[in-house]
Amino acid sequence: MTQATLHYIHDPLCGWCYATQPLISAAVQRLDGRLALQLHGGGLFAEPRVLDKALAGHIEQSDQRIAQYSGQPFGKPYLEGLLAEQGTVLYSMPPIAALLAALAVDPAQAYPLLVAIQNAHYQRGLRVVEPPVLGELAEEIGLDGARFAIAFAQANGHALMEHVQASRRLLESIGGNGFPTLLLELQGEQRVFDHSRYYGQPQAFVEALTAALPALH
Repeated sequence: MTQATLHYIHDPLCGWCYATQPLISAAVQRLDGRLALQLHGGGLFAEPRVLDKALAGHIEQSDQRIAQYSGQPFGKPYLEGLLAEQGTVLYSMPPIAALLAALAVDPAQAYPLLVAIQNAHYQRGLRVVEPPVLGELAEEIGLDGARFAIAFAQANGHALMEHVQASRRLLESIGGNGFPTLLLELQGEQRVFDHSRYYGQPQAFVEALTAALPALH
């Protein structure tokens, strides 16, 4: 029986969330049954943003730090494709809608889809703001394409905006410092769980989480 919930306030196009991916994945794998993961998409790019040279340079510097701290790979199609091409659009809302759609079709596949979206963006250089690409990624992880398409259409609009606004309210209410922010909920009480010291150390992260969970009886 699940005894705790890890609230993950994130954005699919947030580089530091990509840095956190190995930590979250290790926790999901190792603490299955003891820890539920709940995703809260915050909408880093709530409006479409066309990548310009200044923003691309800022992202590239940040990515270098992410690679250094976390060991996460950045693929050539991303570095020489998305970051270098004119007209690349950053827009968080379609991938967040895709996660809501996955949640509706098969809740267990919501986090795997987030991983697939992050890897598609940062390693494969795919344009994950485009619905057809998101549909392909959903099918790659085993979701039914037709059901996903219906759920994706239903997620866009009011449900999507309400989710993002609720995520931001949650972040503000706990004094979180942007994306990613982790919130550990135990027996109705919530506290921010500092993950930043564990970049590149998924085993240590899992051990720290385990120490914070109630003992099994």
